[in-house]
Amino acid sequence: MSKSWLPGVLDTTQAGGWALAHFRQGFLADSNGVLFPRDWLKRQDLPAFEEHGLGHFDGDAIYLLDFAQAPELPGCTLQGLRQFMMQSDADTFRLLGYAAQIATWADNYRFCGSCGTRTQRSLIDRSATCPNCEVAHYPRLSPSMIVLVTRGDEILLARSPRYVPGMYSTLAGFVEAGESVENCVAREVREEVGVEIKNIQYLGSQGWPFPHSLMLGFHAEYASGEIVMQEEEIEDAQWFKLDNLPPLPFHRSIARYLIEVYLARRSGQPEPVLPG
Repeated sequence: MSKSWLPGVLDTTQAGGWALAHFRQGFLADSNGVLFPRDWLKRQDLPAFEEHGLGHFDGDAIYLLDFAQAPELPGCTLQGLRQFMMQSDADTFRLLGYAAQIATWADNYRFCGSCGTRTQRSLIDRSATCPNCEVAHYPRLSPSMIVLVTRGDEILLARSPRYVPGMYSTLAGFVEAGESVENCVAREVREEVGVEIKNIQYLGSQGWPFPHSLMLGFHAEYASGEIVMQEEEIEDAQWFKLDNLPPLPFHRSIARYLIEVYLARRSGQPEPVLPG
């Protein structure tokens, strides 16, 4: 059954609730999951932490304990956000993605970037205000695009040197300042593989396990050009027949969703639902 996640600013002076233990994009987990009784967790002999009230998950108050050093507890392991994306339910991943973003924002805006004064946290909204400049700093969001380029019964996939061996995926990149997302899609495809596209269609979005990232997913049709790879970004790029695809990204990723939507459309099957 789907759980309800509602972000909000909670008073950290209040007792009770559940807590996440976070360190550098990783969360502490045991056999029961990632949520620990908050008061109990704060009594453990753990390194110094900063606390944030995140909101409510399935009606329960949720807090974030962000540690300066990796916390260690018997029976617990520190797991990366990408691992939770592949293994946990979509509602839990949304909570963890939000928590990781808040931790990154809090670390980046402890001091004002203009004058260096220590900022003050608002009790009303998610902002850090400089008492000297009176500038409010909110959590940053960096839009990026990911696109599946198709040519009839073929799809264009590429691999980065960072991928696991053999896996191919769709093309992606960050939106530049002053650029529309659609222009970004066309530019990134041109830069990475030298191909021109047409009929760009937005399909959905997904929070990504990378600081500040929101991935906007598209489908586009091939217009012209031959594959010319951007050497510093692309290790290999090919057109693949739909009945002979290479190893693909994991099922709950937006990259896999874009591919499966096109496979469903070509075969007349119901389109999948994007997790999260």
